[in-house]
Amino acid sequence: MAIEKTFSIVKPNSTLDNNIGNIIATFEKNGLRIAGAKFTHLSKEKAEGFYIEHKERSFFGELVDFMTSGPVMLMCLEGENAVAKNREIMGATNPAEAAEGTIRKLYAKSIGENSVHGSDSQAAAERELAYFFEKNEIIERF
Repeated sequence: MAIEKTFSIVKPNSTLDNNIGNIIATFEKNGLRIAGAKFTHLSKEKAEGFYIEHKERSFFGELVDFMTSGPVMLMCLEGENAVAKNREIMGATNPAEAAEGTIRKLYAKSIGENSVHGSDSQAAAERELAYFFEKNEIIERF
């Protein structure tokens, strides 16, 4: 199996509800390692740039408003098949459809406030990590 890196955001609803530690513990219990992390408050410009592919969609403004409404935890996760593993750990986008024990089932409030973001492919992970992290901010496997 391949060791990969992927990107994750703990969204404002989960940071404000004090669930960062629970979410990190879930990643670690499931074989992912934190290789980089930043606690920040996204600017409107940074959030708009990150979600640019959704710019023409009706929910874009609401998404940007939500993602800038409170602090977020940006993370580089590393592990075997990290992209797929992270998607499995997060659960379905709609928390009502998420499997028991997944992050979204446990901590999401709605489809919009679904607690976490995770890259959906290796190419997306590379792009998203580069958008938020400098190379020296990500620790190589040790």
